[in-house]
Amino acid sequence: MTKIYLDNAATTPLRNEVVNTMIETLQNDFGNPSSTHSFGRSAKTIIETSRKTIAKYLVCQAQELLFTSSATEATNWILRSAVKDLGVAKIITSSIEHHATLYTIQSLEKEFNIEVVYIPILPNGTLDYMVLEKEIETSSVKTLVSLMHVNNETGVILNIEQVGTWCANSKVLFHCDTVQSIGKVSFDLQSIPVDFIVASAHKFHGPKGVGFAYIKKNIVLQPFIFGGEQEKGLRAGTEATHQIAGMAKALELAYIHLEHERSYITMLKEYALEKLKTNFPEVKVNGSDTFYNILNVLLPFSEEKTAFILFNLDIKGIAVSRGSACQSGSIKPSHVLEAFLSENDLKKPSLRISFSHYNTKEEIDLFIEALQVI
Repeated sequence: MTKIYLDNAATTPLRNEVVNTMIETLQNDFGNPSSTHSFGRSAKTIIETSRKTIAKYLVCQAQELLFTSSATEATNWILRSAVKDLGVAKIITSSIEHHATLYTIQSLEKEFNIEVVYIPILPNGTLDYMVLEKEIETSSVKTLVSLMHVNNETGVILNIEQVGTWCANSKVLFHCDTVQSIGKVSFDLQSIPVDFIVASAHKFHGPKGVGFAYIKKNIVLQPFIFGGEQEKGLRAGTEATHQIAGMAKALELAYIHLEHERSYITMLKEYALEKLKTNFPEVKVNGSDTFYNILNVLLPFSEEKTAFILFNLDIKGIAVSRGSACQSGSIKPSHVLEAFLSENDLKKPSLRISFSHYNTKEEIDLFIEALQVI
C-alpha cells in the first residue's frame, strides 16, 4: 500500500543530510560539552557553531539564542519568567493559540492573579486587529502580548511586523510562537520588533526533542530548569549535541532551498484546493489568506461520515489531521475552529492538509480519490 503523508504541520520527515549529520555527531562527538578535555571541547564547538548558523539565518546575535527541548518548553519558560521575574501583570493573547501558550497563561492567571485579555476572532479566522491595537495602546500595567505567527490548524497569518510595532511603541513585551513559520519564511530579527520567538526543529525537517528560544538582548530571564551551568546557566541539563547539530543543519537547508520549495509547495496547495472544489463544490476553506503549506477545509459530508473520516483515510495509508496532533485523540471540536465556525459547521468534518516539498500532485490525486469513496 502506498503511504501518503499530508500532516506536515504536525511533524516533518527528516532530510537525509540531517540524519547523516546526526549520525556523524553521535559517532564522533559523544563527549560531554561541559567537559574541558578535547572530547568535550569538540562537542562544545559543534553546539556553538550550530548556534551561529541559526543566528545567521534569523539575523540575530548567537547569544540571543538558547537551546531547549521544544518550543513548548521555551514558551512555558518565557511566559512564566515574564510574570515572575519581569513583573508582567497583564497578558494579551487569543483563544486560538497553541495549548502550550493557552494552558501556561491559564496557570499563571490562577497562580499570580494576572489579567488576561483574549482578542476576539473574526469569522474569517483572523484576530480583530482594531481591538488588539486598542488593548496594547491603553494598557496601564506591565504587559506582554503572546500571539502565534502562523496558526497551526488554519494557517492564518499574524501581521507580526504590525503587532510588533504597536508593542514597541507602547513598551509592551511581545512573545511570538513562530513554530509553523521558522524555516518556511525569511526572518530578520534585527528589524522585526519582537522580544521572544520559539521554534521546534521537527517542524522544519529536523529531529524531535530539540528547539530554541530567541530572547532579545538585554532581556534577562531567570532559569526554568535548575542544575548545571549549560546555556549560560539558564537551561540546565547536558546538551544533546547531535540533536542541536541536526537542527542547525535542517534550518540551514530550509533556507538554502526556501524559494524553490516555497514555490513548489504553494503550487501543491493550489492544486489540492482546485481538485477539492472540482470534486466537492460545497467545500469551504477555514480561514483567509492562509500560510502556503496549510490548507484547512470544511467538507460537505454527513455527520455519519465525519466520525470515521480520519480512520477511513488512515486505512488507505493517507495521513491528514482534523486539528493539532497534540489533541487529535480528543472527541472535542478544535478550539481553534470553535472560535469562529458556526455550531452547524463544527459538526461537519474539517481536515487540515499540510504539505512539504516531499509531496507530489499524484499523492493529492490519490487523496481526492479516497475522499470520494468515503
